[in-house]
Amino acid sequence: MSVLNPSDLDPNRLPLNVKPTHYDVTIKTDLEKLTFEGFTKISLDVKEDTLSIVLNCAGLSFQEVSLTSEAAVTEQKPSRQSIEGDRLFLTFDSLIPANSKAELKIGPYSAPLGDSLTGYYRSSYQKDGKPNYYALTQFEAIDARRAFPCWDEPLLKATFAITMISRSESVNLSNMPAYSEKVYAPGSEDALEKNMPSLKALDSSWKITKFDSTPPMSTYLVAYANGPFNIWKTRLRCPAERIFLSKSIYLATPELLHQAQFALDVKKKVLPLYEEIFDVEFPLPKLDTLVVHDFDAGAMENWGLITGRTTAFLLDPKTTDTNAKKNVFTTQSHEVAHMWFGNITTMEWWDYLYLNEGFATLMGEVIVAVFPEFKPKADFISDHLNAALALDAKPSSHPIEVQCPNADSINQIFDSLSYSKAGSVLRMLSDYVGEDRFLKGVSIYLKSKLYGNGVTEDLWKGISAATGQDIVHLMENWIKKIGFPVITVSENNDGIEVRQDRFMETGIAEPEENKTLWNVPLNILSVDKSGKSTIDRSALLEERSKTFTLDTSKPFKLNGGTAGVYRVLYTPERLSKIGVEAAKPDSCFSIEDRMGLVYDSLALSKAGLQKLSSALNLIDNLRNEKEFLILDAISGNLAGLVSTWWEYPEIVDNLNAFRRSIFVPLVDKLGYDFPDSEPTDITRLRSCVVGEAAAAKDEGVIKELRARFDYFKSTGNDSKIPAGLQRVIYGTAVKYGGREEYDSVKQLVESVKTPTSKLAAMIALGQTQDPALIQETFDYLLTSSRDQDFVYFLRGLSSNFKSRRQTAQVFKDNYAQGSFTALSTQKDYDETKSFFQDKDVSKFNLSLAQTLDTIGARIAYLERSSDDLGSWLKEWRGRA
Repeated sequence: MSVLNPSDLDPNRLPLNVKPTHYDVTIKTDLEKLTFEGFTKISLDVKEDTLSIVLNCAGLSFQEVSLTSEAAVTEQKPSRQSIEGDRLFLTFDSLIPANSKAELKIGPYSAPLGDSLTGYYRSSYQKDGKPNYYALTQFEAIDARRAFPCWDEPLLKATFAITMISRSESVNLSNMPAYSEKVYAPGSEDALEKNMPSLKALDSSWKITKFDSTPPMSTYLVAYANGPFNIWKTRLRCPAERIFLSKSIYLATPELLHQAQFALDVKKKVLPLYEEIFDVEFPLPKLDTLVVHDFDAGAMENWGLITGRTTAFLLDPKTTDTNAKKNVFTTQSHEVAHMWFGNITTMEWWDYLYLNEGFATLMGEVIVAVFPEFKPKADFISDHLNAALALDAKPSSHPIEVQCPNADSINQIFDSLSYSKAGSVLRMLSDYVGEDRFLKGVSIYLKSKLYGNGVTEDLWKGISAATGQDIVHLMENWIKKIGFPVITVSENNDGIEVRQDRFMETGIAEPEENKTLWNVPLNILSVDKSGKSTIDRSALLEERSKTFTLDTSKPFKLNGGTAGVYRVLYTPERLSKIGVEAAKPDSCFSIEDRMGLVYDSLALSKAGLQKLSSALNLIDNLRNEKEFLILDAISGNLAGLVSTWWEYPEIVDNLNAFRRSIFVPLVDKLGYDFPDSEPTDITRLRSCVVGEAAAAKDEGVIKELRARFDYFKSTGNDSKIPAGLQRVIYGTAVKYGGREEYDSVKQLVESVKTPTSKLAAMIALGQTQDPALIQETFDYLLTSSRDQDFVYFLRGLSSNFKSRRQTAQVFKDNYAQGSFTALSTQKDYDETKSFFQDKDVSKFNLSLAQTLDTIGARIAYLERSSDDLGSWLKEWRGRA
């Protein structure tokens, strides 16, 4: 028996002397005063004899605390209470004995509905020219404590019963369905009025909504909201014993509600598929979505009440913007996957975040592919694999399973490594053992941890049981070690010798950083005498180097299907042969293979492991490619070269000429209009090639795009601006126009028909070449934009060579969110590093280190490859 003192405890984890089992949370929301009041009653299991209780609480002003226990005759008040950081310490005079039950009551407490986008906060929208408000929660990772006192750690699961008190004309939402809603009559709720005396002053214009209790779950998944929400709903017949599942979408602005139908349709499609794949029933009677105007992340998987941005869930049913469509269905599918990965089975601590996010990424975007026309396995390479490898190649990277000792580190690991690399590594494992057996193992894992918490080893046990393989041995270093390998391929009389080393964006790692050996599925693609290609999925590189027998007189390639999380380095001669084969109409290399070749080649050139000219020869070979995803990979990489050499005018001019030679003929072929019912690949390709031709300054394309905007500007009719070209038309109008075009696009930001066109307009404002309008954009960004929209303005301003350096300077002047990663000189590096030297960077030290790594790698790239690039472009232009 002891008193718990703050100095004796882990400052980042709660003691486990007591554990919560159930919460009764009552919340009164006042949207006129923009405040909330609450009362929380918590049922506890006492695990040890104790005089102290410690739980989380942040930013709440509360009055009363009391404890009742099986062992005590009377209610106890704490003899001492204090708040240290975001923890509430309570000490009692009478012993709370082990193996007993207790009940802790805290409240009433109150706090403002802030605009921080965390905890219980307010969001706003315009109605009749005036701001209107609603309130909602965002608790992941550690912000439930800002809304009610709790044990705010994922391991400490409990059930939750939410009661909401609000004005009667508003709508209350929570994780579970409401079982009771009635107008409040003073004196009719004795228990509530006792706990929250302020209720007695209310009149009949208020109501009380009571929700069913949840299954056991972590605090970060609790959700509730209050506001003037409109509903768009459907019901779903499920394969389980439960007949119907209610699914609704809520939104405060009714004029946009019809745009929620597509997200609702996606939810209706994917949820029964997950139930079937995992053989685990979705346990709630509803799965709603609340579409939010102010939201920090893209979306949030609250159990039974998904929340997210308008761009994540709203889609104009007539749109030709396939990127917007893809964003909605991947987001919705990702969040529904979390109902299993994260909600039913939750990571034990934030070290294992990837068990939530990596799985939701893989399941939501590849395995449950409800829109196969988007070629999800190939799309995954661009969206996730390449992004993950780019970040993981930095010295400042971190392992997928990474220690998170405190709040600052937790909030920084929601990155491409926890999502995209984790998803890619799991995809590699699925490809190696077979998808059916992989999913069987995942089902075993979920069933072993229903309503519980898991760690990496629990997952490996499940997949080992399903496959009969030692998955721990196979996967340990992929999850627990930083980085990934580059596989160097050399040829001999018997076949090939392959060697693995840790890949860095500046080259192969130094010996002290090159000690990890990964178990690498090589997936050797080869062609037999009849010309048929096969992939050897049994080939596994477990040591530093190994020889494989192979007929090198015929085409071959490693990482067949590009499912492996590594780069492949060939000799220049072999890469040239592969490029010729890849360009053939009947190539043995798949879309995924050709994409992997493009991404690997440019990354290896940046790292100095091959000449940049070799990568450009590969791209030149592929100039007649017809597949959107390969041309998209080419366009992104060429745009990246322009962005890197942005202060080398002659190189930029020649690169743009090279880009025009590839993309303008495709614009001439495809045109600017989007016929109904054309293949998705063609729709996506048109958006890509028109955008690239405009970025490469093709005069004919620019003239056409400006004419289309001018028609809109003069008539108000946007019929000549297809959704699939909104971004490039708005950006071109602002870039080559003046005040009139700028103001027209700015008006689209402030009053727009769809979230995607607003997003396009925000990015476009950053394209102006006029210094005065650039400054006006910065002023608008810092004073008038929503916090969540900062990144879109920044994207436009950072890509604009006229405002790139000013963007970094504005960050310094205002010490607000900013971008330095596009800078590329030693002076930039030194000034950036110096600026942050005397600042508290604890909340973003990881991203700062990644930024400095990026600038440093650009400097090395420019020094190493400028002559090679310039010479190749001059030679190409001479040939062209």
